[in-house]
Amino acid sequence: MSPRKSVAETAATRDRIIGSALALASAEGLEGLTIGRLAADLAMSKAGVIGHFGSKEALQLAVLDAAVERFTLRVPARAVGARPGTERLARTYDEWIAYMAEDEGHGGCFLTSVATEFDGRPGPVRDAVLAALGTWTAYVKAEIDTGIGACELPEDTDVDQLAFELGGVVLAAGQSIKLHRDPQAPDRARRAVARLLGAP
Repeated sequence: MSPRKSVAETAATRDRIIGSALALASAEGLEGLTIGRLAADLAMSKAGVIGHFGSKEALQLAVLDAAVERFTLRVPARAVGARPGTERLARTYDEWIAYMAEDEGHGGCFLTSVATEFDGRPGPVRDAVLAALGTWTAYVKAEIDTGIGACELPEDTDVDQLAFELGGVVLAAGQSIKLHRDPQAPDRARRAVARLLGAP
């Protein structure tokens, strides 16, 4: 076996482990992710699974990184073509709401679920969740500032408050979609976002 092929196969196996771990964690929580269950699902040994990461925590962080990448490609990346400001924000939140409502086995938004799971657990995973959410909040606030500058929002708009309220809409939508199975939740959430962004 050539070194190049070996490296490629190792990377492919690692990606396969992360993909399976993400699916499992989406259904049972990141803390519920066990090496034994993952090894059984992948028909691998426990040593073979953990050898790619070194520890369960490192695996959790890798899964979180994969979830952030998936979210980025699924939500803000699809809004890149929209006009900066309220149009882009509306498009971004529309994509996020659609993402939560999709039936892809991820059970709502993985990131918001993990944020709730680890909000009271200090450590590297919680720190990584905070960093990811901090990046998202900065993105939202920058678009709000752009909207204010373009006179799409009132000059005296409280940026922090608006970002907080938009986030609240998403959390409520996630619970209604995932827990209550409310088919009207996505439309309700979109109407709430539109109202907050000043749409007629």
